[in-house]
Amino acid sequence: MSKGDEGYGEWEELVGAALLGTDRRRGGGPAGSPQTLLDAAAVHAVRRRAGLRPAEAGPRPEPAPRDPRPAPPEAAGRRLAQLLADRKGPVNGGGRRGAAPDLTELLPQWLAAAGRHGYRAPAALVPALLDAARARTDLRPQALALAGTRGLWLARLNPDWRFALRGGAGGTGELPEVTDPAAVERLWQEGLFAERVALLGAVRAHEAAAAPRLLATTWATERAEDRLMFLDSLRVGLSEGDEPFLETALGDRSRNVRATAAELLSALPRSALAGRMAERAVACVGPEGVTPPAECDAGMLRDGVVKRPPAGRGERAWWLGQIVEAAPLSCWRERFGGLGPAEIVALPVAEGEGWTEELHAAWCRAAVRQRDAPWSRALLGPPSASPAAGPGTASLAERAKLLETLPDAERAEWVAEFIRAHGLSEAFQLLGVCVVPWAGALGRAVVDALDMAREAGSYPWSFSGVMGLAERCLDPAEAGRLEALTAATEEPPDAAPGAAAYWAEAFQRLVATLRLRAAMLAELAPAA
Repeated sequence: MSKGDEGYGEWEELVGAALLGTDRRRGGGPAGSPQTLLDAAAVHAVRRRAGLRPAEAGPRPEPAPRDPRPAPPEAAGRRLAQLLADRKGPVNGGGRRGAAPDLTELLPQWLAAAGRHGYRAPAALVPALLDAARARTDLRPQALALAGTRGLWLARLNPDWRFALRGGAGGTGELPEVTDPAAVERLWQEGLFAERVALLGAVRAHEAAAAPRLLATTWATERAEDRLMFLDSLRVGLSEGDEPFLETALGDRSRNVRATAAELLSALPRSALAGRMAERAVACVGPEGVTPPAECDAGMLRDGVVKRPPAGRGERAWWLGQIVEAAPLSCWRERFGGLGPAEIVALPVAEGEGWTEELHAAWCRAAVRQRDAPWSRALLGPPSASPAAGPGTASLAERAKLLETLPDAERAEWVAEFIRAHGLSEAFQLLGVCVVPWAGALGRAVVDALDMAREAGSYPWSFSGVMGLAERCLDPAEAGRLEALTAATEEPPDAAPGAAAYWAEAFQRLVATLRLRAAMLAELAPAA
């Protein structure tokens, strides 16, 4: 209602009376009492709303692109709705989780299994799936892949879901055929970031050498953060054919891009950068001892060596670690007279400046970067040995990274033996890198260690992290064997009060979760 509209002055009178109070309003008018004022305001509010002219309708959006993937079976769709509703089991006082499974922890497994079967999300659940991905970044890759083209379509219409446009793979329905150069070029030039990331991955999978060629066409005009993410995508399928492009990226204006390019080149043992680093490394380290570089020259800087060390690190030790980390591990056999990794790691190092820890830590990083299983085995040592006395590193985080370079079965057996020798208190990070579901020997080692902790009267809440991991990672087929552990037992004399009941409750939740996981996976299985 504007000033020229009929009734505008009367509305202003009502507003003035409401501000001043009906008892202070001089003269008559439409608002003689509070009740009269409210009645008149109600009438005029309806008149004001009725008098508004409807806004011109905006253009209707184009329909969402078709997603050719099948929807999951009906029972699996109902299960996804339940998981997205975040229905948690009852939580008792004192931080206890109760005996009911925690459904929120099963959502990632449902998404992963649905992805393996090639399903798309049920249309009605895509908004809830996007909300879940918005709240939990760990869900985003799998959730956005499941949401597919419909998820991207919705994300363009709702600002709350805009993250999907930069973080998702875009589903399988939007990408052109990678054998169609014109369509690939058009999407690469005009597509959203998520679509371009997905396209680059598809091109890489079809022809590895075509990915850096595609990147080179727009590299100079990309934003620094986008260049970094595109470059990082080359880790998949990295080969010697990527070296020319990566060598060019060593001169990038972004320090992070330069560092990533150097890291990728150092993972190619026969690259020119790896050769340069090998020359520097063998000049610093040998049977006679360790002599770190005296300066960080221009060549080292271009090859990714960071000049300024973090607080508490000496410059020369910092430079030495970066050089050894980037040198191909194959250079050390000749430098040490034909010795193998285990023999080299076992050699004493001249301790004038305490270089052993620095050198072994750099070799650990090199083994992880180059995915070198023999060096990882040498640096891990036997699982029965004390971590503090290990040949390579006492850091459990570093040991977990080394384990990831070993074959799945060997990794599981190593961790199982570690648990049998040292218990669960230091095994949490190591368990996190084992393939799910845990192999039989590993699963038995975890359950046996938990049972032993219960019998010893240990504080049950000290093992809540491992118990939660077991709920997600144990083979669901183990549920029947674990049934005997769900009964409450007598508390040892030195046990914490109520510990026996807590342990029984935790094992009940473990068994219930395993059975729920088994049902969930069965629901996702395609009909015969």
